[in-house]
Amino acid sequence: MISITDPGPSVATDTRQITLRVLCLGNELLTDDSLGSVIAEHIGQFAPADVDVLSTPEAGFHLLDYVLNVHRLVVVDTVVTDTAPPGTIYAFHDHELGAVPGGSPHYVGLYETLALARLLGLPVAEEVFFLAVEAADCSTLGGEMNFAVRAAIPALLNMVRDIVRRRADAPVLRKNLAA
Repeated sequence: MISITDPGPSVATDTRQITLRVLCLGNELLTDDSLGSVIAEHIGQFAPADVDVLSTPEAGFHLLDYVLNVHRLVVVDTVVTDTAPPGTIYAFHDHELGAVPGGSPHYVGLYETLALARLLGLPVAEEVFFLAVEAADCSTLGGEMNFAVRAAIPALLNMVRDIVRRRADAPVLRKNLAA
């Protein structure tokens, strides 16, 4: 199932437990930030029906519905760290971040949303795994995605495909992912 921006029923009424959700973040109108929607379209071509694939431009607490009532959550997004070349793929669990330094460019980010959900005892994903691609430009309206970011798409899709294939198996481990 691919859903754009609509997480379905509210968390108050939806108590089902999804095994795996792939949450692709980004705004398709912004150059490199459009990566999430591109990846979601591709995943929809191979993901089985029991894998929940969502794409949304939302940020902050608007993401709360997307992180609840799921066993495993894989988040695909772009980042701008200015510490690696565009197209670099980062793969990590949320607990490996510790504390996110500084403010989020979205003011309240996904990390803070996950932390609040856990603090409130909400049924947040038991495992959260991030696949992030270093972007060159996430703020220009329109235009083409950076060549290096676009070139990372096949490797990123292989990583997601591997996770989807093993969705009922052991937790996602970075060493098991194709680079």
